[in-house]
Amino acid sequence: MKRKKYFIIDFDSTFTKVEALDELCEIALAGRPDKDTIVGKVRDITDKAMEGSISFADALEQRVNLLDANESHLPLLVNKLKTKVSDSIVRNEAFFRQNGDDVIIMSNGFKDFIVPIVTEYGVLESNVYANSFTFDADGNINGFDRNNPLAGDNGKVKLMKELKLDGDIFVIGDGYTDYQIREAGLANQFYAFTENVNREQVASKADHIAPSFDEVLYVNKLPMAISYPKNRINVLLLENIHEKGRDIFVREGYQVETVSSAMDEDELCEAIKDVSILGIRSKTNLTKKVLENANRLMAVGAFCIGTNQIDLEACLDKGITVFNAPFSNTRSVVELAIGEIIMLLRNLPDKMAAMHKGSWDKSAKDSYEVRGKKLGIVGYGNIGSQLSVLAESMGMDVYYYDMVEKLALGNATKCYSLNELLSTVDIVSLHVDGRIENKMVFGKEEFDQMKEGAYFLNLSRGFVVDIPYLVEKLKSGSIKGAGVDVFPKEPKSNNEEFESELRNLPNLILTPHIGGSTLEAQENIADFVPSKIIEYVNTGNTFNSVNFPNLQLPKLTNAHRLLHIHKNVSGVMAKINSVLAKHEINIVGQYLKTNEQVGYVITDIDKKYHRDVIKDLKAIENTIKFRILY
Repeated sequence: MKRKKYFIIDFDSTFTKVEALDELCEIALAGRPDKDTIVGKVRDITDKAMEGSISFADALEQRVNLLDANESHLPLLVNKLKTKVSDSIVRNEAFFRQNGDDVIIMSNGFKDFIVPIVTEYGVLESNVYANSFTFDADGNINGFDRNNPLAGDNGKVKLMKELKLDGDIFVIGDGYTDYQIREAGLANQFYAFTENVNREQVASKADHIAPSFDEVLYVNKLPMAISYPKNRINVLLLENIHEKGRDIFVREGYQVETVSSAMDEDELCEAIKDVSILGIRSKTNLTKKVLENANRLMAVGAFCIGTNQIDLEACLDKGITVFNAPFSNTRSVVELAIGEIIMLLRNLPDKMAAMHKGSWDKSAKDSYEVRGKKLGIVGYGNIGSQLSVLAESMGMDVYYYDMVEKLALGNATKCYSLNELLSTVDIVSLHVDGRIENKMVFGKEEFDQMKEGAYFLNLSRGFVVDIPYLVEKLKSGSIKGAGVDVFPKEPKSNNEEFESELRNLPNLILTPHIGGSTLEAQENIADFVPSKIIEYVNTGNTFNSVNFPNLQLPKLTNAHRLLHIHKNVSGVMAKINSVLAKHEINIVGQYLKTNEQVGYVITDIDKKYHRDVIKDLKAIENTIKFRILY
């Protein structure tokens, strides 16, 4: 026979997110001028007791004396605590209802407020062990039952000895008094529960760190509300990604590591081994070699527009979904382009440099308005088209050229060849994407087609321009000024020197790849990319993925969702359904999308299934990856 398992769970900062006595103090002292001082004292005593640095009996006595609370405050406290139940406890309510006999709430807090909370989750009142308040004739709390073992030091140890539980015992809590049960040899394991508070002195003594209750259930192979504990999902964010992105992943429960710089191939090969989600910007190259070391990688977030630094095909071969931020920094790039156009036409780079050297050159020579000038936009995508609108509003005549048919915005004029555009306009601004076909797309032939004395901007990709020939044109004056934000070779971090033959040339604006580097843009990107990745992890949605078949799925309710990624060969769908039919599985919904390389099948099934179903689905030939969601 299997041994019975008992789960001894603490209440304060474990079952709930807060310490109930601290909250009761807030309620009882509301409106009093000394409230904050007294609440601070109570919290300080609580922390010391939970860390084991002061006697628990003394701590309880001191806190109750400071409360100045009445029986009438308790219903208010209960209502507040109902909104403060730990997220992972709420998520796994079904576990408590199905295992009520095996769950024991053991707390140095008070039954008066604990019982109304935990019984709503299916915990038996008879399985709640805690202290009890005493009251005077007016209902004021004047003490507690001192005969209760939980009112004194080592109270939980004494109570466990009295209970004489026969079975495997697992203690889950955040405090030293919870650890004492394990220390006394009365429990198989102690889980330091860190979802709400991480007490290092307690966690260091734990058999296992439990950032959520999901982790406890997962380790013990028990049913839980989600398919995999979120704390086991490791996220690596490189290149100084905005802290909002990190905060979103942390709030979701993931383990997040941040690195301010890019990593080279060998560094990333080592760092990526246990990473589930990788976040990068433009300087990190995600190569096939790196991906061969990515044993757990599910998704990649490009916290930028471009994805040419990522081997998308190799990601697809490994079933790794890639998301980017195609719109989030568009406005920032456009504003920089507008600013540089104005500066170049006024010859401001040279005038500003001269001023810093003490030279006063008040002259209109080589200084022009942008109004009435012809702007040529090469690449009429998200950025190019928005630049078109802003430039026209400033009085510029806009021309554009794109390899793909694009609808003109406003009064922009479409050019049917690049030569037509280059020979017409006064300013050329490149806004092409990072596909390999665009390498050196703007070279000697294109520069020579530009009007004498025209201006040139590249805020797209560094490798699309013949830099040595641009240098030659600037030195000769054929190109009167230029703005360059992207380069074929860029430093990996701010500590490396920028080396380029473009340095120290006349009327040239050099910026360190900051087209999208505004606080607004980085915050938008840091919000957009994590939300898409989390949605994919939680629901299987691949909408807006740059490499995966795009599927937008309905919300999953009362079912399991099976995610099957496979090579796009015939017959896989039939094999999936054959496995489900063999196991008499009822399909609630099914969705399929393919591209040239992979097929992505999502199947929603009834809750009940045998584990052999999963084994058989994973064994289907040409399977790349399989996941199950609850």
